[in-house]
Amino acid sequence: MTSITQDVKSKIRIEALTELEQFDRCVELQNTVWSYDLSGMMTQKVFLLASQIGGQVLGAFEGDTLVGYAMGLPGMRNGHAYLHSHHLAVLPEWRNYGVGRRLKLAQREDAIARGFELMEWTFDPLEIKNSYLNFAKLGAISRRYRHNFYGASSSPLHGGLPTDRIYAEWWLRSDRVTKALAGGTPVMDVTERVQVPAAIYEWKASDEERPKALAVQTQNAEALESAFGRGLSVLGYERNEQGDGTFLLGVWNENFLY
Repeated sequence: MTSITQDVKSKIRIEALTELEQFDRCVELQNTVWSYDLSGMMTQKVFLLASQIGGQVLGAFEGDTLVGYAMGLPGMRNGHAYLHSHHLAVLPEWRNYGVGRRLKLAQREDAIARGFELMEWTFDPLEIKNSYLNFAKLGAISRRYRHNFYGASSSPLHGGLPTDRIYAEWWLRSDRVTKALAGGTPVMDVTERVQVPAAIYEWKASDEERPKALAVQTQNAEALESAFGRGLSVLGYERNEQGDGTFLLGVWNENFLY
């Protein structure tokens, strides 16, 4: 597919995946997106398990073509059940067309229907587009950081860096999420900012420039962990005309915690 028109985009449908053949297609799409070696691949049987134990496997289709999927697993913390969204993958040519957001909204709808109040996922804080989607468009917050969460990664997307992750908390019925999904901007008192330069992608892909990416990762990890330790949360995210991203931190005034 070389061109995606608005008409084709509008025909995307989201449906639950339940069959082994569908899970095979998820594995193929996963390989297209991340290019893991065998040690990092999630197998057909993991998708099957997620669909059978109270998790989610949702597919985004254009006609008969699987263009994206979301996979989540049930979790438990302090006596409360929640959903952990482990994978969200979209074919490269379908990015920037709202497929990821459509999948997240379908996850939310299904989670609420089954009585869940919280969805979580981890993601790379160096990924500017993901951060903007998660905080600015979906209304997630973050207040936890993990160093090298998955260990060494074989995916070229990670550029050989430690797989640092922050946790997105998506409190599905919160005022913040409701406002964000309606296109509004939740009220927030921003007290600190942490920036990610747009050049991070070039630096990660270059052997010579990669130390610059590592330096940003290390510096931002220290800044975010310090803020979290002082009771601050990531409340929003901005992008400027140059493509730089900025985490917006402050005190969250809704009291949701597991």
